Formats: sequence, structure tokens, C-alpha cells
Amino acid sequence: MSKRIIAIDERPPAGLFLPLSLQHMFAMFGASVLVPILFGINSSIVLFMNGLGTLLFIAITKGRAPAYLGSSFAFIAPTLYLIQNHPDGFRAAQGGYVAVGFAGCIIAFIIYKCGTNWIDIVLPPAAMGPVVALIGLELSGTAASNAGLVGVEQIDPRALTVFLVTLGFAVFGQVLFRGFLGVIPILIAIIAGYLSCFLTGLVSLSSVAQTVAEAPVFMLPDFHAPVFDGGAIMVMLPVLLVILSEHIGHQVVTSQIVDRNLIKDPGLHRSIFGDNFSTMVSGCLGSVPTTTYGENIGVMAVTGVYSVWVIGGAAVCSILLSFIGPIAALINTIPGAVIGGISFLLYGMIGTSGLRILVDQRVDYGKSRNLAMTSVIFVTGLSGIAINVGNIQITGMALACVVGMLMGLIFFALDKAKLTNDRD
Repeated sequence: MSKRIIAIDERPPAGLFLPLSLQHMFAMFGASVLVPILFGINSSIVLFMNGLGTLLFIAITKGRAPAYLGSSFAFIAPTLYLIQNHPDGFRAAQGGYVAVGFAGCIIAFIIYKCGTNWIDIVLPPAAMGPVVALIGLELSGTAASNAGLVGVEQIDPRALTVFLVTLGFAVFGQVLFRGFLGVIPILIAIIAGYLSCFLTGLVSLSSVAQTVAEAPVFMLPDFHAPVFDGGAIMVMLPVLLVILSEHIGHQVVTSQIVDRNLIKDPGLHRSIFGDNFSTMVSGCLGSVPTTTYGENIGVMAVTGVYSVWVIGGAAVCSILLSFIGPIAALINTIPGAVIGGISFLLYGMIGTSGLRILVDQRVDYGKSRNLAMTSVIFVTGLSGIAINVGNIQITGMALACVVGMLMGLIFFALDKAKLTNDRD
């Protein structure tokens, strides 16, 4: 029995709309709220901006690119540097966010004028496949860390049990569930994992009840204006390279999943503009930068639900959540073992999507250039090699993408000069 696909522009049945929207929102929640916690700001403004940014992105891409915008991890290092060393702290970082978003919008205009054919030159399939795979593979450690399985002296058996329950429901749910349950396996896995927290004693019902009771019924997100400082902006600008490579990778892998070329329609210029315009608005309002989220890609791959109506519903839920204290407090009590169990599968699905590009494009590894390109990119991304540009560290997928682009350009130049006999 084949999976029921809900297409990009398709409205889901009324009875499915809310569960599907909540499924998307919960999948993004753990990673999104982690960023404001690191920066010491209230998570409500981040939830508000994630929702608003997603709605802006959907509008700018004319509802043709299914993507949920969450908190970007690429800005963590320069933001922490400014918080610790700049007199205006996070507000100076906000000014940097606005500047980076504005620069990204300019690049979107350049792409609009110049087209996207250059992508096939600088990132041929033998390079694009491993770059996309690395998006998921380099995040795999984060999933295990959230679950408490690495970076600890001793694994808590309760956390391990919750992790396995959550992962088990997510994995077998997508295979065994049918009908209504078949399209919400991630949501079911989150609920099952959370319930197992009470059964194992990882979370106590009394502490959850007290946390929810102490939360204000209604709260306003903490809006505040940025401070623009030239030095802070220069600290932040190198992040642009990271987020552009990340965005292209996300659009390529999403195209593979939904079987539609999003680079052409709605166009890379629209999606990059939407992504960076959201970051600009976020910086102006007091939130963290936004970016298309790998978790969203994983949910689509697992469930076959690509509808922008569902993603828009998730965005509205996130906005409402930013004003309702008890619900936000309840969700904050979900342990990392649950989020880690979900992320473990979702990040793996992204990695597999990168391998799918290699299969679908029938990359011939009998050709030495393809073998060399894929090999070097994988090792670059997984080896831990890092290059520092100012206060920005380029590593993992971003560095692998840069290396892949350089190799693509070199091979293209050699082909033009007719110095190779190993052409694709």
C-alpha cells in the first residue's frame, strides 16, 4: 500500500489539518528554542518570529516552496562573541542579523538577474549529493547529544528508554500505521515518548503541573530594537557564506522529496529572498535569525505531507503559542530524550536524501572525477576540519560545500581547456 501524498498546494482534510500542523511545529520546537536559551533571551519572541517568518516565506515564494523557518544555528558563534565582548550585547548582534539579511536579499536579486545554471557547474550531482547528505549527517551528533547518549559520563537508562520508545514509534509508525495515523507518525511518536517519560520517572507529573500553573495565561513576546554597529556587522557578515550554502542544499533536497524543481519554480531567488527577509525582520523585532529547517524536510520525507497549508498552520500555531504561557510551559517540559529520538530519524532521512540524489542522477563512479569529488567532500565534512574567517568558523557541511564548489569550478575550467578526458 503506497503512502498517501498531500501535495504542496493541496489542502488537507479538515480533520487532519490541526494534527498535521502540530506535528510540524513540535518537530521544529526543540531546536528552535535551544538557540534563544543559549543567548539568554525569552523564547516567546523566537516562537513568534519563526511563525511570522514562515508565513512571510510562504507568501514570497507564492506558496510553492514548503519550508518551515526555525532558529538558525549558523549565527551562534558570532552572537555569543558579541554578547560577551560588545557593550550592547545581543542588541548589537541584532543589527548584524539585519545586515546579513539585507546582504542576502541583494544576492537574491543578483541570482534573479543571472539565473541558476551556475549551480550545475559549481555543484554537479557528484558534489551536490554528498553536500546534501552532510546536512543530516553532521546533525546526527546533535540528536544523540539531545537524547543524552553522548557527552555524558554515564547514560541514564530512563533517557535511553524514552529515546528508544520515541524512535521506535517514529520508525515503525511510518511503516505500519495506515489511514489517519499513517500521516501523523511523528506526532504520535512525540506523544508516546512524552508519556513514557512519566512511566520511567524521567519527568514527574507534579513538577509539570507546577510549571504550567506558574506560567502567565497571556504574555507578550519581548520585542526590542537592534543597535547598528559597524564592528558588530563585520563580525556577523561571514555567516552569509554558511547560510547560502545551507539554503541551496535544503532547496535541492526538498526538491528531491517533493519531486518538483524548487530551484526553478518558485526560483532560488525567491526562496533566498524569503529566507533573508525573514532574518531582517527577525533582527528588527528582537529575535534570532531564521532559516529553512532540516527537521521540516525530515517530516516531509517520513509522512509524505508537503502541503504549505499544513506548514502555514504550524506557523500560526507557533505564533499563538508565543502568547499563551501555560502551553509554552508545557511544551518546555518535553525532555531532550524525546526530541533526540525524533531528530535521530529526521536527520537520517536528510542524509539518505543526499544519497538518493546520487542514485537518481545515476552518478557514474567509474569516472575518477566523480569518485574523487564525492570522496573529498565527505571527508571534508566529517573530519572536523575548520577554517576561521574572523570570528566565524566554517566547518562541516558549509566547508564541504565550499570545497565542492572549488572542485566543480576547477573541473569545469579543465573541461573548457580540454585538458581532461574524464568528463560527465
